[in-house]
Amino acid sequence: MTSLSERDAFAWAYNKHWGPYAEHALGILGRLGLKKLPAGSRILDLCCGTGQLAQMLSERGYRVTGIDVSPEMIRFARENAPGAEFVIDDARRFSFEEGFDAVVSTYDSLNHVMSLEDMDAVFLTVRSALKPGGMFLFDLNTEAGYLYHWENGSFDVVEDDNVCVVRSSFNPADEIARYDVTIFRLLEGWQRWDIALFQRHYSEKRIRRALRRAGFAGIRVRGYRDDLGLANLTEESERMFFVCRKP
Repeated sequence: MTSLSERDAFAWAYNKHWGPYAEHALGILGRLGLKKLPAGSRILDLCCGTGQLAQMLSERGYRVTGIDVSPEMIRFARENAPGAEFVIDDARRFSFEEGFDAVVSTYDSLNHVMSLEDMDAVFLTVRSALKPGGMFLFDLNTEAGYLYHWENGSFDVVEDDNVCVVRSSFNPADEIARYDVTIFRLLEGWQRWDIALFQRHYSEKRIRRALRRAGFAGIRVRGYRDDLGLANLTEESERMFFVCRKP
């Protein structure tokens, strides 16, 4: 009987149900300045997940490297983006011999960094990986986004051979969000996996200060709402997109 670990099961579900967000993310990154990079530029996809964004960047002529801490995610990424390079590594302490023209991180991946100390480490590592003048573009969930989408949130995906049930919560007092995922798959009989994921909310001010501590310059922030797209950052923005450069 086929048996998967919880991490394998979640990587499979992420690849199938969350991966398509990459096309949307690519459009936003382009509007924020990524499309100005010429073909052949080196781009690092930080916390790359299952590689859909890396594949789209590769198709546009960029030399792409993806990093993720999950071997299961990287296994899917190598299948989805055969033209990119993928490395299993920690966002807080990776290194490469050759610098990058841009580092991107999307789909609130950096909200999974659970302390400001660790976020400082991520930003310092990213700065070290960039060439002088290189861009760092990333998004984070806002408090409004957590309250609207995560607080007592739920959604289900039901297909003939799999079911994915998501329940989420957010505690404004400690700024911790929780994502409980239950996956059912028909594999020589129905199998079930339960996975809990956590995120932390960071305010714009805290992230700006952390970026400055790491030595970034030219920091810009845009807000995002599902019904409005990119706009000025307000209290109603559900995501915030940061753009900055290594001097």
